[in-house]
Amino acid sequence: MRATPVVLVLATLATSLAAQAAPPRVKRDSILELPAMTVTATRDLREVFRTPAPVSVVDSTALARRLPGNVTDLFLDLPGLDVNGVGPSQARPVIRGQLGQRILLLEDGIRMNNSRRQQDFGEIPSIVALEALGKVEVVRGPASVLYGTDAIGGAVNLITRQPPRSLVGTSVHGSAGYRFSGVGDQQRPYGVVAGSAGRFNFLAFGSYRDAGSYVAPPGTFGDLTLKSGVRVRGTKVQDQNYAFQLGYGLAEHQHLSVRYERYSADTTGFGYVDNAALGTPNAPVIDITYPDQGVDKVSVGYTARGISLPVADRVDVTGYYQSNQRHLNLDIFIPFVGPGLPPGAGLVSTTRNFTDLNTVGFRVEAAKAVGTRHLLTYGVDGFRDGSTNTDTLTNIVVGFGPPTPEVSTTPQVPNASFRSLGAFAQMEFGLLPRLTVIAGVRGQNIRAATRATPGITAPNVTSTSSTLVGSLNTSYALTEQLSLIGTVGRGFRSPNLVERFFTGPTPEGSGYQRQTPDLRPETSINLDLGFRFRGRRLQLEVFGFRNEITDGIAIAPTGDTIQGLPEYQNVNVNKLRYLGLEVAGQARLVAGFSAAANLTVFDAKDVKDPSNPVGQTYGSRVGGSLRYDHPDGRFWASYDARYYGQQKDVSISSPVGAPTPRYVVQDLRAGAKLFRAGITSHSVSLTLSNLGNRLYSETSNTSFFRPAPGRTVTAGYRVDF
Repeated sequence: MRATPVVLVLATLATSLAAQAAPPRVKRDSILELPAMTVTATRDLREVFRTPAPVSVVDSTALARRLPGNVTDLFLDLPGLDVNGVGPSQARPVIRGQLGQRILLLEDGIRMNNSRRQQDFGEIPSIVALEALGKVEVVRGPASVLYGTDAIGGAVNLITRQPPRSLVGTSVHGSAGYRFSGVGDQQRPYGVVAGSAGRFNFLAFGSYRDAGSYVAPPGTFGDLTLKSGVRVRGTKVQDQNYAFQLGYGLAEHQHLSVRYERYSADTTGFGYVDNAALGTPNAPVIDITYPDQGVDKVSVGYTARGISLPVADRVDVTGYYQSNQRHLNLDIFIPFVGPGLPPGAGLVSTTRNFTDLNTVGFRVEAAKAVGTRHLLTYGVDGFRDGSTNTDTLTNIVVGFGPPTPEVSTTPQVPNASFRSLGAFAQMEFGLLPRLTVIAGVRGQNIRAATRATPGITAPNVTSTSSTLVGSLNTSYALTEQLSLIGTVGRGFRSPNLVERFFTGPTPEGSGYQRQTPDLRPETSINLDLGFRFRGRRLQLEVFGFRNEITDGIAIAPTGDTIQGLPEYQNVNVNKLRYLGLEVAGQARLVAGFSAAANLTVFDAKDVKDPSNPVGQTYGSRVGGSLRYDHPDGRFWASYDARYYGQQKDVSISSPVGAPTPRYVVQDLRAGAKLFRAGITSHSVSLTLSNLGNRLYSETSNTSFFRPAPGRTVTAGYRVDF
């Protein structure tokens, strides 16, 4: 089984040798294939093939067919991408080995990142429902010039479905469906309707999800053997997504819209497996749960196209307000084990946190054609996060007579604000008929400040930093089918409120952390070199990258102890270096068959301390798929496989052992258009994931061992009208 993905790669490459060049649009029987388009990397709509940056696009067809449990499921077959976290709601993206706050999560180009999150935990993509998306775009590599702080490793843009815009006539369309998955017996009904009437247009969306904690299969993974299936606790969720949008056409190319979104979730968690099942009865027990989260967002937007002003041909203005409220429960039991100690003795530590983060932000962007071959894009943006929170920390030593609780209500992070203001400009030069150069620059000012907080007597602290970053992207078309691409970009990330001001036990329960308000921003220099090729039967891209992060933020021991725990503090380390190779190809074979393959290789190193492991994702991955499409589109089926190599550069203290083991995951997928009834069309999709019922864990989920689900059937029924 391990050789299967490699065979698929070789088959694809062999097919490429026979491919013949042809125009980008091809007609396969009755199916017209259109080139993939992207807007995130350059802020103007263009073909991926002609985009001078490494980007990945998941379109609406793939979203409907693949039946993903969450957005990050879509990344497992894309080069350079990975997943951190488990469960239907808590999985987050990893780009080129970067995760958490080093990845910028966007919705329609507007930031979603939460400055009150831990460094390794970015905001959850589940705030935007899968069925509400039109497509997902990923920029692999820094995107700080266009989007500001946090886009040091890349950006994920969740682009929502939009209503039709027409000044005349009336139209209504939409879809409804139901999804069932064996992962926690998950059920998810949803519906969306959009339309227009004269100058007005509208969209309404709603979905509900109910999933229990899922079961991981028996088997062996590294040094760990599970004799029977085990439940991964804390992975259940009940959540809902709603969105309402109303628009008005001011003129043929000018549009005004207002949108309200609501996300609410109950009873979900970080995920864990009982120590008894892992064979580690004396290990600490860590249970992180989120009893509830509620996110409300209101945004107002104005767009204008073809306006021919002296300073702009295109203008986009967005203002938004978001309220993000969340409870967090952290329950830790640290057993005391040793001669003479009673059974069950240990420290019980419970934390109850409530955080209310309110965000106000805006973005103003304009573009102007300069002559016939150049394009200037420029703008300003900003946001302010205001964080208010309460904490209750209770420590109880048990096993030595009547327990005496020690209770503290001092917040672990003071009430604080995080404010960002930036200005950017990007110029696209059409220097030669075959050469495109895009140069950009951004200036950013960030201010983090604590304010009066009940229970904290320390003086308020203010930290301000300013950063200037730039990028240079080039594309040279050797032929109509082959382009060379090179990029160099500087990214940055300002430390957030948790990194600067957190004081208290670490989430893992193994230490005590003190605040570091004077942390410097992380900065990076990223270099990409690669090419794209497209022919009549083959599309291929290859990118090599080198990303070096300076002043990278990492937690380090101070040598002191607090409350009997070793003390830690966030510090700026000198350099973290990430090297990688990304290859992706698609080939049309014969008789409706096609093949796809991807290869990713990573190497991560702490340049200052090479003995310090910094790998947070797989060391290598090979993926491949073989697919059949019926000529008229009525039926399709695919076989997918992923091979993961060992990761040696990883700090791990789990029963899996180090290095993390190699493994293969296989999936089967199929779908069909059933029938039409009046104005409705009906379709069904089916997925059999983890075909071999293999026990495994994504590399980033291995140290705190959280295995993936076992063999699972997922089915979806959809009606479009």
